[in-house]
Amino acid sequence: MRRKSLVQFLGFWALRLSVLIVLAVVALFLTDIIRRGAGVISWEFLTKAPRRGMTEGGIFPAIYGTLLVTIVTALLAIPVGMFAAIYLNEYARQSRFTWLIRLSIRNLSGVPSIVYGLFGVILFVNLLKFGTSILSSGLTLGLMTLPWTITASEEALKTVPNSYREGALALGATKWQAIRTNVLPYALPGMLTGTVLGLARAAGETAPIMFTGAAFSLPFLPKSLSDQFMALPYHLYIMATQHHDIAKVRPLAYGTALVLVVLVLGLNMAAVVLRYRLRRRRR
Repeated sequence: MRRKSLVQFLGFWALRLSVLIVLAVVALFLTDIIRRGAGVISWEFLTKAPRRGMTEGGIFPAIYGTLLVTIVTALLAIPVGMFAAIYLNEYARQSRFTWLIRLSIRNLSGVPSIVYGLFGVILFVNLLKFGTSILSSGLTLGLMTLPWTITASEEALKTVPNSYREGALALGATKWQAIRTNVLPYALPGMLTGTVLGLARAAGETAPIMFTGAAFSLPFLPKSLSDQFMALPYHLYIMATQHHDIAKVRPLAYGTALVLVVLVLGLNMAAVVLRYRLRRRRR
């Protein structure tokens, strides 16, 4: 008994120590970015285009391009991912083939993002002739986000007790009516949370958009989905590693990093608030 208590005590402290280490690393990371980037943030920095080889001006085209490509990503990942999860959990016969599909989806979640970028070049840029564009980048990021969306949505659906489905079926509802009225309202908070977290990850990715549509610098804003675009992650990557005068643009790079972190954290917070409001509405 004493040995069991000692193991539990050490286990709890190991968990607490792990959390503290993670929080300390994140705090150091955020503090450094805020300290170096806050002085750069201004109205001009957020609303103007870069000038003189990105050594002056702002990052508005990169913010605009990031939002556009994230919207395209959401239009693919949300409906396709959620309906795929509903089919797998509610309609598909549980067989070895279904197990193999689930295993493939889980493995796709761990594929490096640069592989998705190369796949996007082959499929969307070369085969489908979309060119290097917002559409190609958004669809590539959508494919990268799909495994996250499907997995999170399916796990959320599994948390709804079977009695909810059986009760509706016993009253004469069809299977889709039972899912729509008794399952989805309770699973939706978890489904949306996983999806938004996947979109937040996609908004911060560099490798997939680097090959499929993001440009180093553009003199104009994209006018259609077939145009190239500037994006915050790629803009930051260029200024931090490829610029001819890295020392001069370093403050602007920290300002860009701060804006990108705020954007990603904003999406994460939106997921938390959305989940809280939907759950509260169901109580």
